[in-house]
Amino acid sequence: MTAQLPAGPSAAARLPLSLAQSRVGRKYLVVAIDGADAIAERLADSGLWTGALIERLARAPFGDPLLFRLHGFRLALRASEADRVRVVEAGA
Repeated sequence: MTAQLPAGPSAAARLPLSLAQSRVGRKYLVVAIDGADAIAERLADSGLWTGALIERLARAPFGDPLLFRLHGFRLALRASEADRVRVVEAGA
């Protein structure tokens, strides 16, 4: 038997996605950082730890960098870095 996901928009909104896939103006909760290398450590040192609230502010015209609000400051990340951060939409 195949497991069924709960139906409805709130269930889909709680599935983890990459921070690079986030939408401008939305707030997200960090659930994980992929990898265990120096980049993953730098992301965690920048305040991206489990439970952190992050808001997508903007994106540069050609896609890089992405701008976020985190812990009261602005954080710019390359799309490749943001792709390693797993988030769920806050308040969903």
